[in-house]
Amino acid sequence: MSVDATAFKKGMRHLAASVTLITTRHREQRGGLTATAVCSVSAEPPQLLICVNKTASAHDPIGEAGFFCVNVLAPQHRKIAERFAGMDGVEGDDRFRDLGDWASMSTGAPVLKGCPVSFDCRLVTKVAAGTHTIYLGEIVDIALDPAAHALLYCDGAFVHGELLKKALQAA
Repeated sequence: MSVDATAFKKGMRHLAASVTLITTRHREQRGGLTATAVCSVSAEPPQLLICVNKTASAHDPIGEAGFFCVNVLAPQHRKIAERFAGMDGVEGDDRFRDLGDWASMSTGAPVLKGCPVSFDCRLVTKVAAGTHTIYLGEIVDIALDPAAHALLYCDGAFVHGELLKKALQAA
């Protein structure tokens, strides 16, 4: 017996996660999407996985480029998170225009400055999984900003991670 997709999605809204921006560059065109389906895989070698809907505009470019960057967003990146989630109708390379300060690291994937961490990854393998593809990446470069705090997503809302930390300390 399979669980209803709507019930599954409602249940998953209670799984708090960091908001990430997954980016790539293929044939001089940048692509990206907002995602929470990111997970560490291994420390030796350092690897992580991302789950990308096959209908996402960045799905094919990630697989074709052979690399991607996972940018863990900070609270000041909320508008960027919304844009890359498709909330303003902007697609493809245009999503990068007028928002954010962009650079690149080893692979050439777009890296958003001001993130708590950005993981620059070389694609190792991909696995089809229902409506999504699981992309496994080996981390080849990393950028850390110890002053930045993570933006979280839970129960359909963006949450400032530092505020949660302060609330726990006050309790």
